Amino acid sequence: MIAVIDYDAGNMKSVEKALQFLGEETVTTRERDVILSADGVILPGVGSFGDAMGKLRDYELIPVIRECAVRQIPFLGICLGLQLMFESSEESPGVEGLKLLEGKIVRIPSDGGLKVPHIGWNNLHFPRPSRIFEGLPEDSYVYFVHSYYLQAEEEEIVKAVTEYGTVIHAGVEKGNLFACQFHPEKSSKVGMQILRNFIKVTKTREET
Repeated sequence: MIAVIDYDAGNMKSVEKALQFLGEETVTTRERDVILSADGVILPGVGSFGDAMGKLRDYELIPVIRECAVRQIPFLGICLGLQLMFESSEESPGVEGLKLLEGKIVRIPSDGGLKVPHIGWNNLHFPRPSRIFEGLPEDSYVYFVHSYYLQAEEEEIVKAVTEYGTVIHAGVEKGNLFACQFHPEKSSKVGMQILRNFIKVTKTREET
């Protein structure tokens, strides 16, 4: 069973439906015991970094998420969910992120004539092997909606990049932690393969 963390994020239901389409038992919840007993956990996200951290705090989900990391439960952040996993964001100065991974979130430069937010399909490059991008060809297209992007501190955790006015760290993996800046649940067959790969990771852990 995969738990989708419920903190009023706009894309919770679409993530849940995508997992159900793949035949995976799924629950959207903010219950500590349900989250910590899941085979995998997904942190979705659409909106403001500061508001989202406030919701996670209000629902007492921050210690639960950190416990997922300690217990090595496979954990996937999507879009804003990726950003929240890092240390801070220029969108909300002074607001601390979850600090599961090292790095910062910065605004996409708008001086190159490109529209911000970045909305639409972009191709991915895979500089390093990753379990959740396994089987995907170079230049696979996925769907983005964002104004801020990740600059990861550890280059080796960056498993997918794209370009939009700058090089964007679009996918990361470290241990049990995975994250995508784009929306796999809205990225057609490529996105379904990514979610299928994440489900495979949860099953592998279950068997060990």
